[in-house]
Amino acid sequence: MPARYSVSKTMKSGVVLRTLGTLFLLFSTTLVPPAIVSLLYADGEFGHFSATLAITLVGGLTLWFPLYRKSYTIRNRDGFVIVALMWGAMSVLGSLPFMFGLDLGLADALFESASGFTTTGSTVIVGLDDLPPSILFYRQEIQWVGGIGVIVLAVALMPMLGVGGMQLYKAETPGPVKDERITPRITHTARTLCVLYLGLTVVCALCYWLAGMGTFDAIAHSLTTLSTGGYSTHDASMGYFDSSAVETVAVVFMLLGGISFNVHFIAWRALRPGYYAANSQVRVFLVTVALVSVVIAAVLYRSNEQDGFLTALRYAVFEVTSVITSTGYGIADFSVWPLALPVVLIFLSFMGGCAGSTAGGMKVIRFVILAKQAGAYINKLIHPRAIRPIRVDGRVVEPSVVEGVWGFFTIYVIIFGIFMVLLMMNGVDQVTAFGAVAACMNNLGPGLGEVAANFATVDAATKILLVFAMLLGRLEIFTILVLLTPSFWKG
Repeated sequence: MPARYSVSKTMKSGVVLRTLGTLFLLFSTTLVPPAIVSLLYADGEFGHFSATLAITLVGGLTLWFPLYRKSYTIRNRDGFVIVALMWGAMSVLGSLPFMFGLDLGLADALFESASGFTTTGSTVIVGLDDLPPSILFYRQEIQWVGGIGVIVLAVALMPMLGVGGMQLYKAETPGPVKDERITPRITHTARTLCVLYLGLTVVCALCYWLAGMGTFDAIAHSLTTLSTGGYSTHDASMGYFDSSAVETVAVVFMLLGGISFNVHFIAWRALRPGYYAANSQVRVFLVTVALVSVVIAAVLYRSNEQDGFLTALRYAVFEVTSVITSTGYGIADFSVWPLALPVVLIFLSFMGGCAGSTAGGMKVIRFVILAKQAGAYINKLIHPRAIRPIRVDGRVVEPSVVEGVWGFFTIYVIIFGIFMVLLMMNGVDQVTAFGAVAACMNNLGPGLGEVAANFATVDAATKILLVFAMLLGRLEIFTILVLLTPSFWKG
C-alpha cells in the first residue's frame, strides 16, 4: 500500500509540473508581440520584455524537459490542481513586465496581471495615455489570452473536472442535459474555439478602424472587447473617442463576447442565425440588456441627467452592455448616476453573460434554472400531486444540476460576504467594499465609492485579497474551494 500511494503521488506531481512547464513555454510566446511593439516605437521596454521572456523560458524548460518523455494519465484530482495553479502562475508571471517596466510593487503588479488574465479589467495604473506603447499593448494582450483561456476552460477543461463545469457545459450545449462537445475531441474543440475567437477579434479590429480609431487603438481595443476584459489605452476608456460609431462597434462585440461560443459555433456552422433566438439563455441575456437599458435611459432622461431620450438611451445601452458582459468599458461614470442606478448596474454584473462566454458573473443559465425551479415549486404548492419537471430548451434538467446551481449560488453569496467583511475590517468603507468585491468576483472592473475609477488608492493587503476574489470568480469558486478540502489530499 505505501508503494502504491507513493506512485500515485509521483504521477500527480509529474503531470502537474510538466503541464506548468508547458504553460510557461506557451506564456513566453505572448511576450514576443509587445517586445516587437517596443522596437517599433523605441519606447525602451524591449530589455524588460526580454528579461521576462528569459525567466519564463528557463522556468518552463526546467519543469518540462525532465518529464517530457513520460506518459501520464490526467485524473480529475490532477485537473483541479492544474487549473488552479495555471491561473495563479499566469498571474505571477504576468506581473513581471509591470514590475520591470513601471516599477510597480508586488501587490500592484500582481493585481494588474491577475485583473488582466481573469479579464476583470480593474486597474491600479493612472496615466495610461502616457505609458509606453508596448506596456499598453501588453495589458491588452493578456486580457485577450485570458479570454480564450476562459472559453477553453469552460467547454474543454471544466467538463473533465465535473464540479459545476460539466453541469454548465451540458446546460449550454445546447440544453442542460445534452452530453456533447462541439467536436468529438477536446483538442479539436479547443482548436475550433481558438479559430473562431481569433477571427472575431480580427473583424472587431477592422470595425474599430473603419469607425475612426487609429490602427494601434483599434488592434488594442479589439483584444479587450471580445474578451470582455475592458482594459483601455486611455484613462477615459471609450469616452476618450466620443464617437457613437466606436461605441456601436464596442456594444456589438461585447454582446458577442457575452454569448456562449458554443452557440456561435453551432449557429454559424449550420448557417442558422435563428439558433440565437432558440437558445433560452441567449434570449434572456439579450432581453435583459434591452429592458434594463430602456429603464435606465428613462430614469436618466427624467432626472435631466442627459439631454434628450436618445442620448440617454445611448449611454444606457453602452453601460448596461459593458456591465452585464463584465467588460467594464465606460463612456460615463455610472457610479454618480442618480437614484439607485449605480446599485442596479452592480447587481446586473452578478448575472453576467452566458455560460461558455468570456463574460464573468454567475452566468445567465443559472438564473434561468433558478427561475424555472421557483416556478415549479410554486406550481407544486398549488397542485401538490402534479409532477412538473424543469425544462430548458425542451430538455429536462436533472435534479443534480438544480442542486449544483443552488449550491453555487449559496456559496457565492457567502464568499462575497466574507470578502466584504474582510475589506471592511481592513478599513475600507462599506460602499467601496461592496463595489470592490462585486467588481472583482464578477470580473467586472469598475466598482463604487473609492474604486469607481481605479484601485490605485487601496492598500496592498486589500489588493491581494481582491486578487483571490478575481481568481475565485473566474474559476467558478468550487475549483479553488475543493483544494482547501482535507479529503482532497488524502490518497
